[in-house]
Amino acid sequence: MIDKNELVKWLKSIDKKLNRKISLIAVGGTAMTLLSLKSSTRDVDFCIKSNEKNDFEKSLDKRFKVDIFTDGYIFSEQLPSDYFEKSKTIVEMKNIALKALHPVDIIITKAARFNARDEEDIKALSKYVDRKELVKRFDEVLKSYSGKEEDYKYHFKVILKRFFDA
Repeated sequence: MIDKNELVKWLKSIDKKLNRKISLIAVGGTAMTLLSLKSSTRDVDFCIKSNEKNDFEKSLDKRFKVDIFTDGYIFSEQLPSDYFEKSKTIVEMKNIALKALHPVDIIITKAARFNARDEEDIKALSKYVDRKELVKRFDEVLKSYSGKEEDYKYHFKVILKRFFDA
């Protein structure tokens, strides 16, 4: 398991290898760990601009398993274009601007798979998310969703019932 301090220290070592500025948006458990909403994460997940991906991948070591998503596509979801602006800045390094996905967008991305680990994470995130904002965001993402839409809708309905209905 990887905690916040270990993750930032690792990224600072990668920052030194880069020759230009890039922006990393932590997603999933990585984002939750960086937002101090979870003590650690199993793996490292980032979203990055496609034109920055190659430079980042070249600078990586094999210390952690890293999944890289590009241009706001997280699994079968395309996040709305403002996901980058809504993300929270964690730290600015010389070459890496590290941000964490907004809790609303973390829930939206976890709704697609919605396994037991996701359910645990969504429960923790629900304390920081407004139901109306979540529903609005889901409706935006649903327009471009490329997975099995009926499953996604069902998962989201379950999430609302379990974590957001009084």
